[in-house]
Amino acid sequence: MSKVKLKIVCVLYDDPVDGYPPKYARSDIPKITKYPGGQTTPSPDSIDFEPGELLGCTSGELGLRKFLEERGHTFVVTTDKDGSDSVFEKELADADVVISQPFWPAYLTAERIAKAPKLKLAITAGIGSDHVDLQAAIDNDITVTEVTYSNSISVSEHVVMMILALVRNYIPSYNWVIKGGWNIADCVSRSYDVEGMNVGTVAAGRIGLAVLRRLKPFDVKLHYFDIHRLPAEVEKELNLTFHDSVESMVKVCDVVTINAPLHPKTEHLFDEEMISKMKRGAYLVNTARGKICDRNAVAKALESGQLAGYAGDVWFPQPAPKDHPWRTMPNHGMTPHTSGTSLSAQARYAAGVREILECWFDEKPIRDEYLIVKGGKLAGTGAHSYSEGDATSGSEEAAKFKTGS
Repeated sequence: MSKVKLKIVCVLYDDPVDGYPPKYARSDIPKITKYPGGQTTPSPDSIDFEPGELLGCTSGELGLRKFLEERGHTFVVTTDKDGSDSVFEKELADADVVISQPFWPAYLTAERIAKAPKLKLAITAGIGSDHVDLQAAIDNDITVTEVTYSNSISVSEHVVMMILALVRNYIPSYNWVIKGGWNIADCVSRSYDVEGMNVGTVAAGRIGLAVLRRLKPFDVKLHYFDIHRLPAEVEKELNLTFHDSVESMVKVCDVVTINAPLHPKTEHLFDEEMISKMKRGAYLVNTARGKICDRNAVAKALESGQLAGYAGDVWFPQPAPKDHPWRTMPNHGMTPHTSGTSLSAQARYAAGVREILECWFDEKPIRDEYLIVKGGKLAGTGAHSYSEGDATSGSEEAAKFKTGS
């Protein structure tokens, strides 16, 4: 066991506005030991929290404080992450480990990494490490990890919910009830059935494939694009149509869902040109990463009617500035980045973070599926899902949220 005392800096989202919950809506959550495909759920030596608790906010601390302080490490938790005067940037100077979430990302740019000479491990509490400049991590021999699969099913459920909400015009209909109305014609004037539609996913990895499986019972025609083609038996089971390009797929789809990681090859993939190739009146759902879509192109397409609806919970940067066009564009179903941080998912990614830390402290191998960068190169899941380079440029705009702009 390593005797070196380390400083761990953890960035988490704010507590609820009414304070940390004294009780919860449910008394327990289902216990899951394996994911589809057989990968086991996180297996730390122990945990210091009750599954179903709010762990992803600052008071929740991912359930790590007792574990870390008993080992003699320093544990700093903050929600203040953006700007040169932020707590995060000040604490980085002598940090050995950084823990962050996709939902409230502490952007580890090359400039910040240069200010953190001791930093050797960056952990994503969840899935998606694009808030880390992976090229800088490679160049500085920083190990980057994430808790792969911990919230993949959580996100896939969110995707199906958002597809149905858009196509069935749920949110405007709900709002008529809130306003005291009974405006059936207004509600159904943009409401359709999903049945019979062509639905496609950009990427069919853990999340994309889970989405396809959940949509099959809706009697839709399923399509996918991925650089890694699925096995023939899976294509036959789900009656999938494979496309060798995104352009080929979007031309025939009524609904497109994006389930790809963000890296230089997917950044701004859905720009004005790509959206123009979609069917008029198609729906676009993005729970992957906001930067895969060009924000202005999306807003313009909704205003023109090229897109009938856009939904998702991912923005760039995060949190989105108050003047971000996706807050006010028509026919959207946007939420804060919540799809992968349900209380069920939090139990898994908190346990996964602890498993990674236990391995790091005790100099044991970290699961290959958790690795994104190791030894100066992409590794594990990173070698399969990411490309070298950086997708953090522009993240400094997140500081505008602090100033209310």
